[in-house]
Amino acid sequence: MPGRSETVFVDGPDSVRGLALVAHPHPLFGGTHSNKVVYTLAHALRDLDYVALRPNFRGVGQSAGVHDNGEGETDDLLAVLDYARTCWDPPASSGASPLVLAGFSFGAYVQTRVAKRLADLGRPARRLILVGIATGFVEGTRRYQPEAVVAGSLLIHGDRDTTVPLANALAFAEPLDLPVIVIPGADHFLNGRLHILRDIVLGSERR
Repeated sequence: MPGRSETVFVDGPDSVRGLALVAHPHPLFGGTHSNKVVYTLAHALRDLDYVALRPNFRGVGQSAGVHDNGEGETDDLLAVLDYARTCWDPPASSGASPLVLAGFSFGAYVQTRVAKRLADLGRPARRLILVGIATGFVEGTRRYQPEAVVAGSLLIHGDRDTTVPLANALAFAEPLDLPVIVIPGADHFLNGRLHILRDIVLGSERR
């Protein structure tokens, strides 16, 4: 939560493109804001001139509270976003900065909820970047039903993911008419493939 456990990368004000909020994997399975996939996403977005924030969810690190299965975590990210808006948004007359929501695994699932809440408020995110999204039945007898996401969302998945099988991601994407970028040889944590993830994020924004 704001003021407790968050990492912020800030470029000079003249070069800031917008805000990026990056969410980490499941906290009960070791997920924190220092996860290497989250770190890679945040650094890539920073290099694209976004103010990149990667907060810890409630109950992680020095953040107060306890795990809430995505409900409270959605509120956490919205609270961090509200805080970020007070720090880096232009004056109200200029409108809000463009927003990118990124997440890995459980964090990607939560970001679909955040995106829906923002859209319902008339404040939609510019885009979503969802890596190894928790959807369907996943390892550990858990089941997830992410919210539908809009066209232009970036879905990235490893073809050797045994935590969230690639088939789950494809089943989520198919009714939404969304492509899934598949990283060959990548497991759930993209071991040895983080450079590919970085290249995908950088390339998708620079087109």
